[in-house]
Amino acid sequence: MRMRRSALAAAAAVVILSGGSGLTLAQSWPQKPIRMLVSDSPGGLADAVARIVANGMGEVLGQRVFIENRTGAASNIGAAIAAKAAPDGYTLYEVPQTLTVNATFYKNLSYDLLRDFLPVSRLGGSPAIATVHPSLPVKTIGDLVRLGKAKPRAITYASAGTGTPTFLSAELFKKSAAIDLMHVPYRGGGEAVTAVITGETQVYFAPPSAALPQVRAGRLRALAVTSLNRLSTLPGLPTVAESGYPGFECGFWWGFLVPANTPKEIIATLHAATVAALKQPEVARRLEEISFTPVGDTPEAFGAFIKAEIEKWGRIVRELGLSAD
Repeated sequence: MRMRRSALAAAAAVVILSGGSGLTLAQSWPQKPIRMLVSDSPGGLADAVARIVANGMGEVLGQRVFIENRTGAASNIGAAIAAKAAPDGYTLYEVPQTLTVNATFYKNLSYDLLRDFLPVSRLGGSPAIATVHPSLPVKTIGDLVRLGKAKPRAITYASAGTGTPTFLSAELFKKSAAIDLMHVPYRGGGEAVTAVITGETQVYFAPPSAALPQVRAGRLRALAVTSLNRLSTLPGLPTVAESGYPGFECGFWWGFLVPANTPKEIIATLHAATVAALKQPEVARRLEEISFTPVGDTPEAFGAFIKAEIEKWGRIVRELGLSAD
């Protein structure tokens, strides 16, 4: 209860400083459980992050925050549902990076990421790990590039679907290394990692939560990580950048949005609860275990970040000549 009062006090301070008049609303809300929409299947990285943070937020807000998984169409189904939800704060959407790609990748979306939502906070992110089936005769990124150049389109790479971060990580690497790998899309991350473990495909730019257990068990071989810094959970693994491609960086991120027209006082309370949850020792420990780095920035900063991401990925999608249509 102390954590709840602290979070609501922080939200109230935001309202007062911004000249708002909804202090009573901020103090009286929420009065019932909050639905968190997640565009990922249970067991995926996005789902894991959502559940960890939801537990922490529930403690802060004094109401249960429950997960509703609405998958499909590269996260567009979940986004469309969230966009049409009542703007009362009782629907919180865990937005994936994928939607900033979809803004350009898809030509006829039923929602608009900037028009139909308001930002709450960026949760944080995670890099990808370039992994291969152990039978592939490569142990480093350099080995993979040499083999790729020697055998164009002979090496296959899995993705969790065209347009997803697992797909774009591989496509960006192909462009940087000037090699041609054959894309094999799957319906989700679980299918993709299974395909590489069984040898059906050979390469996968996987989230650490999916890759690390398989690497430690010897079912996958890790070549490099796509962050600029090495992972604390696998410090001996080099980055792609230090493997000969300076500046190379990509990965996954998530944040919270609410439907447009949600009262700013409720957004302030949700933001304060998010930040408080990310700072809880148990939440921080569990996120670190899956190599997820928390952020917890302001709604304004997250809104600017989303706009920048749409511009960045729009440019990359056009440069690579990608389209879902």
